[in-house]
Amino acid sequence: MTRTMTVLALTTVAALGAAGSAQAKLVMFSSPSGNIGCAGETTRGATNVVRCDIRTRSWSPPAKPASCELDWGQGVTLGPLRRARWTCAGDTTLGAPIKLRYGATKQIGTIRCTSLRSGMRCLNKRGFGFKMSRQRMIFIRAAA
Repeated sequence: MTRTMTVLALTTVAALGAAGSAQAKLVMFSSPSGNIGCAGETTRGATNVVRCDIRTRSWSPPAKPASCELDWGQGVTLGPLRRARWTCAGDTTLGAPIKLRYGATKQIGTIRCTSLRSGMRCLNKRGFGFKMSRQRMIFIRAAA
């Protein structure tokens, strides 16, 4: 496990310990190329958050908000009920040892992430999500 993944795991475990949950689970995986890495957290079967970061991309995120004092735009975070959001973070989800083969899906609580040849797609049960690839970042909005 790389140092950054260790920091992410320790940060997540510390936060969960503070909340008093002994049933939390951290799941980490990456695209077959390793260009996209994701981490998801569940507590008692409910998804708290899924985050995916990308190493190499040809697109640019929106301007960094003044409220973000860390790295901006390298990733996206998706909760179980809301739209995906840009990530402001000082760690990374890149480098996960589990490779999710193309066409395979990882279910993390109520969020499903699918590894595609064209990138990684994650959707929550409300239909919000994202598709991240080297070429573009698409935010998926629930159908009306």
